[in-house]
Amino acid sequence: MSDVKLFGETITSLERGLNYSTTKSKAIAQNIANVDTPNYKAKQVSFKEVFEQARGAEVTAYKTDQKHIDFRKRNVQPGVYNISNFRYRHDGNGVDMDKEQAELAENQIYYNALVDRLNGKFNTLQNVVKGGR
Repeated sequence: MSDVKLFGETITSLERGLNYSTTKSKAIAQNIANVDTPNYKAKQVSFKEVFEQARGAEVTAYKTDQKHIDFRKRNVQPGVYNISNFRYRHDGNGVDMDKEQAELAENQIYYNALVDRLNGKFNTLQNVVKGGR
């Protein structure tokens, strides 16, 4: 039996991009919410770190019999990291509000672009299902 993917890798890649963007939004929101918290260390999401984890994080099952079904599981943790050696203010807080707002706007544009691309893919599929009508 051949392993044919109905949608190819595009939708999977878009899903991963959306997951990354969502994780980044959560980290930015936490940073903004803690802007006045003394000694709070800002969090960031690194695409490179998430990508490296996704590439090397495949887990396979231990099989004790040939008849056991083989499976693979992706074990990817969100790539959220504390910026521990950075102090933006005298109270030890590491949140730069201007930087956070700029990153939030950039991430929102990225997220919207992914959603638009995903909508385009689904519209194409819908058009095919309806027979071009």
